[in-house]
Amino acid sequence: LLPRLRVSVAEGAVVDPAMLFPDKREVWLELGFGGGEHLAAQAEANPDVGFIGTELFLNGIGSLLRHVRDRQLANVRIADADSFRLIRALTPASMARVSLLFPDPWPKVRHHRRRFVREEMLDLLAAAMKDGAEFRFATDHADYCAWALARIVRHSAFVWAAETAADWRTRSPDWPATRYEQRALAAGRQPVFLR
Repeated sequence: LLPRLRVSVAEGAVVDPAMLFPDKREVWLELGFGGGEHLAAQAEANPDVGFIGTELFLNGIGSLLRHVRDRQLANVRIADADSFRLIRALTPASMARVSLLFPDPWPKVRHHRRRFVREEMLDLLAAAMKDGAEFRFATDHADYCAWALARIVRHSAFVWAAETAADWRTRSPDWPATRYEQRALAAGRQPVFLR
């Protein structure tokens, strides 16, 4: 199944989501989909949308492939490559939604340069996203939340959509839970959901 669903992201490649999903109204991207449960639930609930997910870990890819097979999802593609490489390869203004859910917070200061949400990535996302597209970010790590939010609101291409505290404290109904959210709650950590 993977060879049929794989998005090739060779060095210097251009990935045009409209060519991957010519019959879909828009394309959504999930960066680091983990076990794939969120991506699969979204794909099942939105059959008119194309989904591209990035993940490097084979167990996560295998898990998503099982979801795709068992649910007979025809609107999923997988980039088993570095997310930066895929985002750099995307045609401009091609993504209608991008999700980054519970990424590694790299809590040590010396590792902060590895955090996914940073100026360079936001520039790349801004180029890949359509006007009015939505960037969804979830974390249960308070320091990473503050780090990400500070960079997102200072970037000219992004506007924080929260109007009340409930907007970031509560996952919206169209945002399926992930195993990482469940783990955070079980450990007593409160996730935040930024849009």
